[in-house]
Amino acid sequence: MGTSQLELERERVRYKEKFAEKMPGLERAFGEVRDEVYRDGALDIKTKRLLSLAVGLRAGCKNCILAQTTLALDAGASVEEILETCSVVVSMSGTTGIGEALRVLQLLEEMGKI
Repeated sequence: MGTSQLELERERVRYKEKFAEKMPGLERAFGEVRDEVYRDGALDIKTKRLLSLAVGLRAGCKNCILAQTTLALDAGASVEEILETCSVVVSMSGTTGIGEALRVLQLLEEMGKI
């Protein structure tokens, strides 16, 4: 795919931090929503992150895909669970799902996970 997905993820984090620094009120408000959503409830955090990855894949949101893949791993998702999540997206959206899932594969490969 050419471009390093791991480098794009590092860049995303750097700019997210810069955005939070420049827009602290927005970061605080969004952080409250994020903290409320991403806590164990009827669904555990790992499941919520896998759902978020599916939504990001379906939307074709590069930053969402990178972030949610990383956050799903951090929440304890296995590579197999991440790839199954990708397979659900492929079943729902066909070749566009495959195209976006390749980004996940590349990131996982660059992280040494596959």
